[in-house]
Amino acid sequence: MKILILTHRIPFPANGGYQIVVSNTIRGLVRLGHDVSLVALNAKKTQANDDVLGGLKNRMKFRAYNIDTTVSVLDVAINLFSRTSFNINRYYDQGFEKLLIGEVRNNNYDVIQFEGLMVSLYLPAIRKHTKAKLIYRAHNIENLVWQRMSLQKTDPFKRSYLKMHAKRIRNYELEQLNRFDGIAVFTSQDKDTIQGYGTNVPVEILPVGLRLEKYHPDFEKTEFPSLFFLGSLDWLPNREGMEWFLDNFFKDIAEGELNVKCYVAGSDIPERFDDYEALGKIFIQGEVDDAMEFINSKSIMIVPLLSGGGMRVKIVEGMAMQKCIISTTLGAEGINFENGKNILIANNRDEFYDSIKRCITDEDYCKQIGINARHLIEQQHDINIVINNLVDFYQSLIAVPSQVLS
Repeated sequence: MKILILTHRIPFPANGGYQIVVSNTIRGLVRLGHDVSLVALNAKKTQANDDVLGGLKNRMKFRAYNIDTTVSVLDVAINLFSRTSFNINRYYDQGFEKLLIGEVRNNNYDVIQFEGLMVSLYLPAIRKHTKAKLIYRAHNIENLVWQRMSLQKTDPFKRSYLKMHAKRIRNYELEQLNRFDGIAVFTSQDKDTIQGYGTNVPVEILPVGLRLEKYHPDFEKTEFPSLFFLGSLDWLPNREGMEWFLDNFFKDIAEGELNVKCYVAGSDIPERFDDYEALGKIFIQGEVDDAMEFINSKSIMIVPLLSGGGMRVKIVEGMAMQKCIISTTLGAEGINFENGKNILIANNRDEFYDSIKRCITDEDYCKQIGINARHLIEQQHDINIVINNLVDFYQSLIAVPSQVLS
């Protein structure tokens, strides 16, 4: 098959959840012998050299288009009077749309996969110029992310503002869903939600897939006990979740009631997080050079997600590295976990406290949770299995005549 992957960021290097999913998909499709092209918006001006492309430079076609997605205070103010959300509109670029039209006119693609809601802005233009099957991969149900964030706010203005954006994104999301030929989701919860919106196109559950050969846990290099968080803090649900955790547990960790060190790492950590540092106890590390090395070096992963949705790739990676994970139910959404066997679920301060206390005082228990977690990932999240199922989904859609965009 001839396949075009369309993204709102370059997925290489694969160090974030979105990038890991997309890069693993591309690698899996290339490995099966498919002709894969990647066209990506490039907001961060990443240099697409061979190192960045992870050895795929000569195995796929790749084009990047630089775009400025920053939003000024004036832009936000003006957007108050708009019917759409600036969080989506900032990814539209007329030049990129022209590039895409030329790409699909000059290539007889069988499948074009839109990775996330932001690039669905270009669906109408693409539909007019191709007979390919257009597939949407929903990394999240975007309007629910904003709605859940609004519920975490006590400030009436902030809550109202986020609810407004949730409503605008929901209206846009619902308009787009039935315009695709098929939808791929990571979780059964997301499938139920999308079908509950009245969507009448095929929806397939395809979980996050990992290249398991990359994940080699080594307990001899692991600090026990230690807590860690790894993720991008430019994603609001991650940032708010970690603020909640550090606000609630700063004193317990800094003053030693919980005798454990806590490490916070990831990209785009706001400067104000430096205020959470506590000498010898809480470390705000920022971006790390090697995510797997960092994960391996710590023993207990915390995922205090209070809003958001979809499947958290970092949890799946942590489980593959045999980490004991303490997460909210929302954070572990879509994973077929068993609480107390391959993960620990904690939805409030007391439950987090009890789980942390149990783990830091019982190393064997902590290790066994991680071993069980790895078994689960091997059974359900091997990229080779996931990609075969994705290709089967493509083929089932190709066998059906394309719809006409209204």
